[in-house]
Amino acid sequence: MTDQLRLMAVHAHPDDESSKGAATMAKYVSEGVDVLVVTCTGGERGSILNPKLQGDPYIEEHIHEVRKKEMDEAREILGVKQEWLGFVDSGLPEGDPLPPLPEGCFALEDVDKAAGELVRKIRSFRPQVITTYDENGGYPHPDHIMTHKITMVAFEGAADTEKYPEDEFGPAYQPLKVYYNQGFNRPRTEALHNAMLERGLESPYADWLKRWDEFERKERTLTTHVPCADFFEIRDKALIAHATQIDPDGGWFRVPLDLQREVWPTEEYELAKSLVDTSLPEDDLFAGIRDNG
Repeated sequence: MTDQLRLMAVHAHPDDESSKGAATMAKYVSEGVDVLVVTCTGGERGSILNPKLQGDPYIEEHIHEVRKKEMDEAREILGVKQEWLGFVDSGLPEGDPLPPLPEGCFALEDVDKAAGELVRKIRSFRPQVITTYDENGGYPHPDHIMTHKITMVAFEGAADTEKYPEDEFGPAYQPLKVYYNQGFNRPRTEALHNAMLERGLESPYADWLKRWDEFERKERTLTTHVPCADFFEIRDKALIAHATQIDPDGGWFRVPLDLQREVWPTEEYELAKSLVDTSLPEDDLFAGIRDNG
């Protein structure tokens, strides 16, 4: 290609970029691809999930600044660029019935207006490929679902000069492919679960698989398997950098890296839209683009 390959990953909160597609991004960075993470919110309403940091009054009072610093560290580890959209975390409502979402939060923004902020980023960065979440958000967090909505509007809107005029949003540009992150898929989970049991190890996925059946989660179409096993260690380091969100002794890290590399050396995606010809399954998010530049 004569043009620089560029990948944009659109995520809801700081830490999402390190738990979804991080090894893929690190792989592409190593190949010279320009990678930009766009983070929709500051994660201000995220719970402190690391038991070692719970109850820390400084963290509780300055969670926005703490999470920003964590994001900076993860960005450096992954080697990516990162920008904020500046929306306010909606939190994860709990209870029955669910409480209303807080006023002014990301999930209550007007979709077309919020998408306009992402259009600015797309027109400025000019990615050929964008990754985001599926219509269920990957899991039903209101910010993840909203991230899906604005990304799909912005994918089309970046080229729509009537809806998003160039004098306000920058020169029109059309990305070529958009993918949904599907790293938490059942085939991978079952393969790692069974491999742990076969080796006499305790699997962290037993409860996950039970809940899969309880929630009757729809199986997604995995179109794209990106080989990135050499970057699993970088992925884990980036995730651990989000110290308020991740317990380094928790289930995320119980499957040995060597076992992961042997049993499931890829990260998975679902091709949602493509304006270039490609044959499925793929092993490259830029399939159909590299050869046409």
